[in-house]
Amino acid sequence: MLTKITVADYMSKRLVTLSKDTDVFAAIKKLLDHKITCAPVVDDKGHLLGMFSEKDGMHVFLESVYDQGMSGKVCEYMTTDTISVNADSSIIELAEKFLPSSVRSFPVFSENTFVGIISRTDVLKALTEIK
Repeated sequence: MLTKITVADYMSKRLVTLSKDTDVFAAIKKLLDHKITCAPVVDDKGHLLGMFSEKDGMHVFLESVYDQGMSGKVCEYMTTDTISVNADSSIIELAEKFLPSSVRSFPVFSENTFVGIISRTDVLKALTEIK
């Protein structure tokens, strides 16, 4: 049964997104308010520019402690070298991709268009729902 489940079946389509010019503290607050670990950074046409995650927020935290400064934009901290997955990929292939990675969520593409996010939690949901 799991072999027939695709990434598209469990990905999040209603996304909390950020722009590259969003203030980093506003971005961190948005992650906390929505109880998410990362958010895609998109341009005005919805094209993915990168991801801003809790880990990127840790860089902001340490920089504010060491430099006594508390400012910046998402584009200064976001991860631009993202690993993406295809919406039609098997959830099993996705689990295999997650296993060696410290990344908690991947952007999802369909025909070169950014369509969603899938997390480790989504994979676990798939497992529990087939039982």
